[in-house]
Amino acid sequence: MSKTFTSYLESPIGSIELITSEDAVLSAEFKDESQSSDQHLPEIAIQLQKQLKDYFEGNLLEFNLKLNPQGTDFQKRVWQELTNIPFGKNTSYMDMAVKLGDPKVIRAAAAANGKNPISIIIPCHRVIGKDGSLTGYAGGLHRKKWLLDHENRLANGVLELF
Repeated sequence: MSKTFTSYLESPIGSIELITSEDAVLSAEFKDESQSSDQHLPEIAIQLQKQLKDYFEGNLLEFNLKLNPQGTDFQKRVWQELTNIPFGKNTSYMDMAVKLGDPKVIRAAAAANGKNPISIIIPCHRVIGKDGSLTGYAGGLHRKKWLLDHENRLANGVLELF
């Protein structure tokens, strides 16, 4: 396996641990506390931090980074489908299963969604219950609500100040 680089970003909703290779994002996950970052980060890690900061500041609606999440072929299909959900919009787990070609894979799609290693950039927070409820988010439902509210305000032209 190639060398990995770890850094931390403080966001309005907590610390995010960022792991990259020399040329791709491998992971972006919320942590209870940050630790020290690696000293010499590759350009992809610097771009990842910059784009996430811009996202949180309301200046970025679409990420442009090479991603390389590690998972099964099915998980990767689900994660790829997540990247098709437009900014400021959401979908249901059932809609995801249908887009994957089989409504019966709803539980497997939901499980793969929950194992997404690159939160925010692969927008698993945009998947909600069919009834509109906020269900499951590995980073915590309070973060999911914040992310959805943030994107909804930006998509509707209202920038919050923090």
